Amino acid sequence: MSRTRARFLTILGAVGLLTLGALAARGAVPGGVSSDSRAVANCGPTRAPGAVVHVTLSDRGAAMMGAGGSAMVALDAHPDIVAAGWVTFEALNVGAVSHELLILPAPSRGVGTRVVRRDGKIDEGDSLGEASTSCGAGPGEGIAPGTTSWLTLRLAPGNYELLCDVPWHYANGMYTSFRVA
Repeated sequence: MSRTRARFLTILGAVGLLTLGALAARGAVPGGVSSDSRAVANCGPTRAPGAVVHVTLSDRGAAMMGAGGSAMVALDAHPDIVAAGWVTFEALNVGAVSHELLILPAPSRGVGTRVVRRDGKIDEGDSLGEASTSCGAGPGEGIAPGTTSWLTLRLAPGNYELLCDVPWHYANGMYTSFRVA
């Protein structure tokens, strides 16, 4: 290998590590390590009114799908408490399958206690909003792997549940609590 090519590959590797470090600092790569070599699409709101909540949607791939399986799905929100008012949720899918983000008032029994129907979904009747458009705002066909969706809501003080209602994702633990003070 020529000396110029070796130098180029060294620089290219350093740039890659710096990029991965920047993504990890933003929370785009859980734990700073990506099990997937796909680049994260640079899409999101250019101006996010109010508090910004970064939501990470993740999974262990298509093999985890189905009722009764031991799925490895996760939904994390940072911060998990904000002041009342306008809140923008930016949902980044770092997984291998499509996801969505719904915001609902927390059930009186606590998060994770909603009834899952035979189709693997919950009743979305009290949903306050949804982000499920790849590189866009609001409801759509799902957040594709490596893309972001977002929504902005005016929230009153209270407890909320953030969740993914793709079939069986909620049943397998893809939810988290969220508080507005």
